[in-house]
Amino acid sequence: MNSTFLNAVFPKELLDHFEITDHQVLCKVDDKLEYWIIDFEERNHIPKGFKSEDYESKGFHRACIVQDFPIRGKGVFLRIKRRRWRHKQSGEVIQSDFSFIADGSKFTSELSDFLKDANRYATRYHDKYSQLLFGESQEVATAL
Repeated sequence: MNSTFLNAVFPKELLDHFEITDHQVLCKVDDKLEYWIIDFEERNHIPKGFKSEDYESKGFHRACIVQDFPIRGKGVFLRIKRRRWRHKQSGEVIQSDFSFIADGSKFTSELSDFLKDANRYATRYHDKYSQLLFGESQEVATAL
C-alpha cells in the first residue's frame, strides 16, 4: 500500500513500529452495519538496549482490539499484536517500551494506553460493534 496514504490515515509512529498484515470489511447481518478490522503486527526489531544475538522472537502477546476513528462512516477497529522476545539463556521475556508516545500525539487515547501498557485491555467499544468484536477476539485468542 502507498505509504503516503497510510501516513495520512494512521499515525506515523504506529507505522514505524507495526506493519499492516491483513484487513477485513465485515457486516452485521441484521442491520447491515459495516465495519473494518485492520490487523497490525509489531515489527521484529529487538528493543533498544538489548543484543539481538542474546534474544529470540517468541511470537506475540494476545491480540487486542482498539477502536479508532471511523473512516467514511464505517467503524474502524485495529487488531494489534505486540511482539515478545525471550533471552536464550535466562528465559527472561522482554517487549518494546512505547512510553515515548506523548499525550499530544495523533494516537487515540485507547491506542496510546495500549502501546504504553497502561490500562491495556480496557477499551471502549461502540455498542453496535461490541458483541461482534468480543466474539471475534475470543476466536483470535484461541487461535493464538
